[in-house]
Order: sequence, then structure tokens, then C-alpha cells
Amino acid sequence: MKAIVHIGLKPGVLDPQGRAIARSLTDLGFDEVAAARQGKVIELDLSGNDASAAEARVTEMCEKLLANTVIESYRVTIES
Repeated sequence: MKAIVHIGLKPGVLDPQGRAIARSLTDLGFDEVAAARQGKVIELDLSGNDASAAEARVTEMCEKLLANTVIESYRVTIES
């Protein structure tokens, strides 16, 4: 089983990397880019067959280590 965790900054938190990405894309001629937000994706290979138990454990991992919950939000997806 695989867990995919998408982590990004919460709304209202300044994102200088995202701003630099948007500016660079505009400089390269991609004028349709109005803004960008930068985040990260973490893929975890998990043992076991219980998707709901896996989601609970990965949520615990996010709360304890993977995400800074003060400034970041996260979304967990479990794939069989």
C-alpha cells in the first residue's frame, strides 16, 4: 500500500519560493502565470492492508514530523 502526502503552505503564509517561480516563469514568456505556490509531495510505501488504519498512522506522522502544522496544511491519499 502507498500513502501520498501533499504538503503546502496555509493561505496567508508568505511563499517567497512560489513568488520566485512565478516571476521566473513570467520572465521566460509564460505570461499566463499570475501566481505560484510551492509545496512538497512525500510518497510512503506501507505494509498492511487496512487503508483506514494506514491513513490514521500517516496523519499521525504528518502531525509529528512531516508537516509544520503551524504554517503548513497537508492532505493524505492512500492507494492500494
